[in-house]
Amino acid sequence: MKKRWCNSGLPLVAGATLIVSSALAQTVDTARIENAGQNDWLTYHGSYKSYHYSPLAQINASNVRNLSVAWIHIPGRSTRGLQSMPLVADGMLYYTGSYSRVFALNGTTGEVVWTHFPELDETLIARQTHSPYNRGVALGEGKVFVGTMDGRLIGLDMKSGKVLWETRLIDSQKLTVGFTGAPLYAKGTVIIGAQGGEWPGRGPIFAVDATTGKKKWEFLTVAGTDEAMKTWGSDSWRTGGGGGWMPGTYDSETNTILWGTANPAPLYDWSGADYKTQGARPGDNLYTSSVIGLDIDTGKLKFYHQELPHDAWDFDSAVGEFVMLERDGQKFVVHPNKGGFVFVYDRNLAVKNVWRLVENINFVKDIDPKTGALIGRRDFTAGKVTEPPLCPFIGGGISWNAGSYNPKTGLYYKIGQEWCMTLDIQKTTPVTTPQVQLNIGADFKMAPPPGGEIYGHLDARDPITGAKKWEVRYPEPPLGSVLSTAGNLVFVPDSRGILHAYDAETGTELWNHNNGTGHQGGIVSYSVNGKQYIAVAAGFGGMLADEYAPNFGGIYKSMPRDDGALVVFSLK
Repeated sequence: MKKRWCNSGLPLVAGATLIVSSALAQTVDTARIENAGQNDWLTYHGSYKSYHYSPLAQINASNVRNLSVAWIHIPGRSTRGLQSMPLVADGMLYYTGSYSRVFALNGTTGEVVWTHFPELDETLIARQTHSPYNRGVALGEGKVFVGTMDGRLIGLDMKSGKVLWETRLIDSQKLTVGFTGAPLYAKGTVIIGAQGGEWPGRGPIFAVDATTGKKKWEFLTVAGTDEAMKTWGSDSWRTGGGGGWMPGTYDSETNTILWGTANPAPLYDWSGADYKTQGARPGDNLYTSSVIGLDIDTGKLKFYHQELPHDAWDFDSAVGEFVMLERDGQKFVVHPNKGGFVFVYDRNLAVKNVWRLVENINFVKDIDPKTGALIGRRDFTAGKVTEPPLCPFIGGGISWNAGSYNPKTGLYYKIGQEWCMTLDIQKTTPVTTPQVQLNIGADFKMAPPPGGEIYGHLDARDPITGAKKWEVRYPEPPLGSVLSTAGNLVFVPDSRGILHAYDAETGTELWNHNNGTGHQGGIVSYSVNGKQYIAVAAGFGGMLADEYAPNFGGIYKSMPRDDGALVVFSLK
């Protein structure tokens, strides 16, 4: 029997070893995730409300200066850095590294309890531009669920790491894409979306039975209904892109999965103002760059809003945040879009407001806050785009990493990115044989905003109106997620490798720590035996991080590549 070794020096046999806390007997189910307690972090954004907020307050504004490293775990082989969002249940921490590797650790010591390293085809991985990072797992019914780079969804035993089932959902050898984002567990079902809007497929979202691993339904984000098919001229739906690569959330009141979808392919179209009838993909291209509501039992589309009809800029809607708020007797859903706008909906995805998080936006003049309609589109024909450069940069005014809503302050804390790009639009033809190939449709290069410099900022805003209370600026846009806590703190892991803690009311910096490498992943808080911890993923080198050394120089030229660490803090 083949053995693996954990960092304690003990052999790991068949993916299982060491004693796991008996507290794991508590079931992680829909009710528990919906009413997530103080001690755990049970789903990607903490709970189905997607607050990305911890109600723990042992670490607070008055003592955060005493925060220090409790333990560190090195996952190894962190190609393109570490982008995972850790999850915690009953004192056990679960997270992923590159190549869809899963680690189960003792939350107090970092001791390895079990690992799972799926066997992968290295040749396939090399063809996948988005590979090989992974952004996390889901928990439910005594299992840990992880998607793989080669199109499988795997259910692992939570206590031992034993494979209970695995289901192939995508023929990745043919379609090239797989899964990079975390799944979502709800109501006995695991939902996961395919990566890669710029790959010429049809962007499926899958639902799998959590007990058996059997596929329950599949929804195509490209022309998934008769209505949508009409919005793809010239049979372009066959290679339309799409997908939903970040996890959405579950609304139990309406039995609905809310999900954000990716951009169409090619990313950049050459139709100009005639995009309804001309170019690579004539029409609005439903349901790409949209937010959708699917019945969790059947996968049937219940409602949607296309945030960017005929997205010609790669400012898609796959950001996974659906912040579920109630105010003045009304129920809202707050969803950030990569283009730099934040959309506010009711629970049926009807637009209630749209507000700007970033300043440098010129792909449209504005978005109507009452209807969500785009005002003054900037569409392109083939060739170099004339001045000014397109804003924001392909990385987005808003990236995929999580913001945080704090119900105590009533503020939404979110990173904005102020950058632009030069663009040379090129006509392309989709390549689907023998394997699917990227279909971008342009050459591009990062550029500063007109009359200004590239920078990033953390904003504290009213999530419904967008009114800003305070802002902190950074010389380069941070790429990590944001965490707020009941201890009146906001944590931001920045791109230079520094973890900052701010006063949640004022934005005053109270503490920082250099983790030695840039951040582009998750941050959470949890408690074990009455002690609070902060866990943050560190490790630079993803697609967006790759742009930092050539564009910003300095520390990024010497920053370690293809490595990573999970760094966990507690009070001294």
